[in-house]
Amino acid sequence: MRLGRTAVVLGGSMAGLSVVGALAPHFDEVLVLERDELPIEAEHRRGVPQSKHPHFLLNSGRRAIGELFPGFEADLIAAGGMPLIASMDTAHMTDVGWSPRKRGALDMVYGSRLLIERVLRDRVRALGNVTIREGVTVTGINTDGAGRVVGVKFSGEEVDADLVVDALGRGSKVSDWLVAAGHPEVPVITLDAKVTYVSQWYDLPSAEDRADTWWWKHMVIMPTEKKGDHPIEHEYLSNFFPIEGNRSIACMGSWGLNMPKNEEEFIESAGRLQTPKFLAAMEASTPTSEVHLTKSTGNKWRRYDKLPAAPQGIVFVGDSICAFNPFYAQGISSAALSAVRLRDALQSTSALEPAFYERFLAGQAKELKGPWSMAMARDRGYDCATGTETIPSWMRRILRSVGASMFNAITGASREDAAVDEHFARVFNLDESVGTMMSSPRVIYGLLRFKVKDMFGRHKIPFGFDPQLDPPGRDWSVEAGTAEPELEVSR
Repeated sequence: MRLGRTAVVLGGSMAGLSVVGALAPHFDEVLVLERDELPIEAEHRRGVPQSKHPHFLLNSGRRAIGELFPGFEADLIAAGGMPLIASMDTAHMTDVGWSPRKRGALDMVYGSRLLIERVLRDRVRALGNVTIREGVTVTGINTDGAGRVVGVKFSGEEVDADLVVDALGRGSKVSDWLVAAGHPEVPVITLDAKVTYVSQWYDLPSAEDRADTWWWKHMVIMPTEKKGDHPIEHEYLSNFFPIEGNRSIACMGSWGLNMPKNEEEFIESAGRLQTPKFLAAMEASTPTSEVHLTKSTGNKWRRYDKLPAAPQGIVFVGDSICAFNPFYAQGISSAALSAVRLRDALQSTSALEPAFYERFLAGQAKELKGPWSMAMARDRGYDCATGTETIPSWMRRILRSVGASMFNAITGASREDAAVDEHFARVFNLDESVGTMMSSPRVIYGLLRFKVKDMFGRHKIPFGFDPQLDPPGRDWSVEAGTAEPELEVSR
């Protein structure tokens, strides 16, 4: 059903591009306003500094974009995206050492942010009623006498709109413009755990030129939970992250710590990680970029749903309403899920009346609560955290202790318990909340069984392999009960 003549999307990044798929069937014209000149190929641009770092497109987000743009996943893979099984294709290390390799429930399509956005941008450009205006700056909104948003100002021009979507990101000024138009100030909740991360891009050696022990596609080193003296780098979360074109992004990040700022410091820090194999992979590869550092990583939720009345004529998606610590890979997927929610809301209404905006904001807030709670669960545990959602120091200590213990129990149980593994994969991919997982009797049973077996050392699968050695390539899928007939082990 057509709901209006023109819908205007503020911002042409992943959130804005995703929402186009929700709007196009319901408006004669969809106009996307983007400050940058958008590249034809998968290239960096000023408006997306995060593109220089690793990005996970979680399964929930990939499916959501696929609902809006059928065939998106096939296009992504055809363009170079790599479908991988995390537990089979990742060398994963914790405080106890390397984890065993096996088939598991957590699968994803890996690729750079540049590739993901380019594939989606190509889909948007193919829609006949969509226009992307590049190189323009949104400078304000127009409202009627009742405060309803009825248009947008940009680069000396104005356009009328039946619906406006704010996808301007963390720095969106739309909430200020609404206040200037007579709306109350939107409540904002924040938590900034001072996350900083630094990355460098590499060309990998060809498969033929790699050692036989280099079976893995992705290397992850988890931050230590150990107390006492240790190099500060042991508290980094480090990834050697695979992307298209036989390339990887070496990335190290931390909560509240100083990070290397140039290539020399970057290499020195890599040499002090818990395993020498991360630096060895860097040294065997060819750097193709400078070292990129990012600090704008705080969690910020503009609670439009808490206003006395929902703003009319406008909705909000992506970081413009809820921005997450990027470590948790929730941003793109949450934005895509909001776009699907908007599509469903548009399909089920006959007019853009006040009740439409109230229902959408309420449903969106309920959906955002899950990933927000996951981000709070870890970030609140750091003494360096600031913002409205900080907690007393004694609660921080308990949260960190309980959180680390629970995470270790879940990942440990996942090694040998397919049910726990499946639930954990669903939580990671935003398909299930932590609360739902932890209320499952089957999960509780699996965790208790793991703890008992751990007390007596009765594990079917060994773990904690020496971090000074190469990550073990043996496939333990049969012992874990997750093998498939004639399983081909990837190199």
